[in-house]
Amino acid sequence: MLEIFKTIILGIVEGITEWLPISSTGHLILVGEFVKLDKSDDFKDMFDVVIQLGAIMAVVVIFWSKLWPFGRKNNPQPFRKEGWGSYVKKDIFVMWFKVLVACIPAIIVGLTLDDWIDEHLYNPWTVGIALIVFGIAFIIVENWNKGKTPKVTSIDQLTYKAAFIIGCFQLLAALFPGTSRSGATIIGALIIGISRVVAAEFTFYLAIPVMFGASLLKLVKYDGGFSSGEIAVLATGMIVAFLVSLFVIKFLMDYIKKHDFKVFGWYRIVLGALVLLYFSLV
Repeated sequence: MLEIFKTIILGIVEGITEWLPISSTGHLILVGEFVKLDKSDDFKDMFDVVIQLGAIMAVVVIFWSKLWPFGRKNNPQPFRKEGWGSYVKKDIFVMWFKVLVACIPAIIVGLTLDDWIDEHLYNPWTVGIALIVFGIAFIIVENWNKGKTPKVTSIDQLTYKAAFIIGCFQLLAALFPGTSRSGATIIGALIIGISRVVAAEFTFYLAIPVMFGASLLKLVKYDGGFSSGEIAVLATGMIVAFLVSLFVIKFLMDYIKKHDFKVFGWYRIVLGALVLLYFSLV
């Protein structure tokens, strides 16, 4: 029961921090110092990634109508007017092609450098520095954008070039733990003139294949077998992350319609300083 309670705490942290641009990795590392699962290091490394599956399912549920590319209902751009093509939503297929283009940089790096990154960069110092650097970046970018009208205000207006640029920014999160995948992609989107709402929404879509792929990679590389206790811990973490994510995603989408991201930048700077201070003392 104690392990399940710890898992619930970690699931809450994951559900909140995965979608806010404040780095779930940074929070899980810091919280993990105080809420330690009584499991092997290999299991905990795998758990920190696979728990994201729960969070990503919240995106699928909330945005299902914008993600599922089949059906006649709400289909303004059918592939064809009659026959099977009338059930295909062309605009959603185009959106998924853009998501795949944005995933290319992360896929290449993830498959080639995953183990090296875990060994050399997955540590509190990298995380703390990344939190601070990208916190400052959020504040600078938001100040630079102040008063400017976004060039892109809907997902349909995103070009393949813009999608690839956002994917390159996502690559920073793959290389430097603590950057925040959502934070990096949102910053990249804002820089090239995409509205906050579209930047956040595309970030959610982009997370689906990236996080499914990262979780699958961790599961494949995990050498240990799963005990019933480990399955219970993993399932609990994913369920809690899913439920919390439902609320957090809706909160963020409502929040950024009226506010900018600077508050998250300041939060990242404070958290990064705390991470560096804590691990310099222990």
